[in-house]
Amino acid sequence: MRMDVRIRPHALAGAVTPPPSKSMAHRLLLAAALADGVSTVKNVALSQDIEATLRCMAALGASWERTDKSTLRVTGIGGKRKPFPELPRFDCGESGSTLRFLIPIALAVAGGGVFTGRGRLMERPQKPYLDLFDEKGISYEQAAGALTVRGTLTPGEYRLAGNVSSQFFTGLLFALPLLGGGSTLVSTTRLESRDYVAMTRDALARAGVKIDGEAERFAVPPSVYRPFDAAVEADWSQAGFWYAVRFLGNGVEVCGLNENSAQGDRVVKDLLERFKAAGEQSVDVSDCPDLLPPLAVMAARREGTTHFVNAARLRMKESDRLTRTAALLRALGVPAEETADSLTVRGMPSFSGGTVDGANDHRIVLAAAAAATAAAAPVTVTGAEAVRKSYPSFWEEYKRLGGSFDVL
Repeated sequence: MRMDVRIRPHALAGAVTPPPSKSMAHRLLLAAALADGVSTVKNVALSQDIEATLRCMAALGASWERTDKSTLRVTGIGGKRKPFPELPRFDCGESGSTLRFLIPIALAVAGGGVFTGRGRLMERPQKPYLDLFDEKGISYEQAAGALTVRGTLTPGEYRLAGNVSSQFFTGLLFALPLLGGGSTLVSTTRLESRDYVAMTRDALARAGVKIDGEAERFAVPPSVYRPFDAAVEADWSQAGFWYAVRFLGNGVEVCGLNENSAQGDRVVKDLLERFKAAGEQSVDVSDCPDLLPPLAVMAARREGTTHFVNAARLRMKESDRLTRTAALLRALGVPAEETADSLTVRGMPSFSGGTVDGANDHRIVLAAAAAATAAAAPVTVTGAEAVRKSYPSFWEEYKRLGGSFDVL
């Protein structure tokens, strides 16, 4: 159901713990689904994206049950190739991680699958996989909002570009250990968002799957996934919005984060300190693209001009996130200019009120809510229900911390 909100400017204060890391939960749950036995994954938030991964795990034959509000017991399939009477169907919702992680897993376990999604998901680029499939003799067809892949992955060398998304590498790192022989995974470009690959290797290691190598070349031996117990860390990506709230002068304390996390978005804490200095600054977001919206809100109130560069991938998120972030800032009276792969924000002493189009993008809605705390007049955010994709409890937390808004 569509939900628009009108936020009255009001200072927030208090302690807040960000929700569990969606990125880590995807990975731990998939490792558990491929394990030969029962695993326990604690501190899981059932956001829409995580529900999509759980649906797809079930389509492969894994099962799960909740033992309390945030703990799941997962019975895995043992990573074995299974006979399916027809290709399994995978409803990926709007989750790019689910789609890209499951494509090679489905090839390894089921000989392929039919993948569907909602919103802009099926428009998001899959070229690194498709080029690889042409080389490996795997058939695929994109039609009527569905992607069908069919074929067999075999051990060997897999080469693909690393400048589109690290999600393609994660999908292959999950699938290649299942093939019965050693494989090598090579990035033909600099591997962007490499900290997400580090998170993948962390999850695999918990299931007894060891990946050797660094940078752009990984050796993947055949492995058996073992059951494990693990807990999901708090999410540094979502913490970014609370750090933006803090940067704008609110008395919010962000708690419960692992300072030594493999999550690359932990850099937000250092950037907050860096943004306190006046003058022109440049920020490369190639390794932390999800932070652009909250960082742009911070930049809008710092003294100086901020250039966010290497940001082209943001155009193919839930929305064109470069355009939508620029539009958000302009709606609140902040000069913002975009190019094909960058965003320039000129800091202003205050925000005006206005209306922000949430664009069915959870991170745009969250950024607008952060900015509204320091606006001179009410801020209306359309499509505010989009936060359910990654942070279902956000509006409750916002209100608990002193946020004031009406649902329209």
